[in-house]
Formats: sequence, C-alpha cells, structure tokens
Amino acid sequence: MTDTKNSNPAGAQDLNEKVKATAASAADEAKARAKDVADTVASDAARYADEAKGAAASEVRGVASALRTAADELRSGSPQERTFSQLADGLADASDSMRDKDLGEMVGAVSDFAKRNPFVFLGGAALVGFAATRFAKASNTGARGERYAYEGREMERPVPAERAHNLDTGDVASPAVNTTPKGSTV
Repeated sequence: MTDTKNSNPAGAQDLNEKVKATAASAADEAKARAKDVADTVASDAARYADEAKGAAASEVRGVASALRTAADELRSGSPQERTFSQLADGLADASDSMRDKDLGEMVGAVSDFAKRNPFVFLGGAALVGFAATRFAKASNTGARGERYAYEGREMERPVPAERAHNLDTGDVASPAVNTTPKGSTV
C-alpha cells in the first residue's frame, strides 16, 4: 500500500509558500494603490477647499468694499458712516484671515469661538440662515411677476412696463392686481 499523505511534501510546501508570497505581494500592491488614490483624493479636496476659501474671501472683500463705498457716500462723522466703516474694516480683516489660514485652522477658530460664546455663535448662525433664506426667496421670482400674500390671500404683483413686452404668453399684462383668493374660481 502506498502512503498518499507524504507523496510530495516538498512540492506542496513550495506551492504553499509561493501562494503566500503572491498573496502578500498582491496585498502590498493593493495597499499602495489605495494609498495613492487616497492621497490624490485628499490633494484634490484640499485644492477645492482652497479655491472655495479664496472665492469666499473674495466675496467678503467685495462686501467690505461695497460697505466702504456706502460709508463714503454718507455724511462724514454720522453714526451710519462710522458703523459702515467699522463693518467694512471688520469684513476686510476677516477676508485677510480667511486667505491666510488653512481650512483646519479656520474650523478650529470657529469651534473655539463657539465654545467660548455659544449664544452669540447660535444667534449668528440663525441670522446667517435667515439671510440666506431671504436671499433664496428674493432670487426665486416667476416669469410674470412676484407673488405675495396679503390678509391670507395670495396676489400677483403687476409686471413692470419694461418687462411687459417680453412676455410671450400671448395675453396682455394688466396693471391691475389679481385679488382672487388662491384656489377659488371666478
């Protein structure tokens, strides 16, 4: 009778070592590729964050410039002029800070401020939210005119004369206001 267990122990051991070496090599290659992909994604994200930070800093700088222009138009020494000038200076400083700091530092600074002044931070966040909502609503006007509510009834504001000729609906733009309650038929 022949022993099948020990028919080729050296060949099986060589095969087993080759499989382990190939698996280790494949795992190392997969780790290297995953690291390369992660590094690429991280650098792209950092680049996009820097671009967004630069754009935000430019927007803040533009608002500061507009406030400075408005302050220059006001009576010198008036409370409004001083307030606008102070706001413009503060926004210009904030813009410079945004440009000079990296994203991690900015997040850390905001986090520290929020921990020191939670009510001011939450109030500012709410104010920014309200302003963004107002801006979004103001920029969402229809083709014919703006709708608004008065005493529970939705009405349409008349189309300004300079926009009335651009209507391609075929009907005549009337200066009258539609005061029919929403959902009712006349």
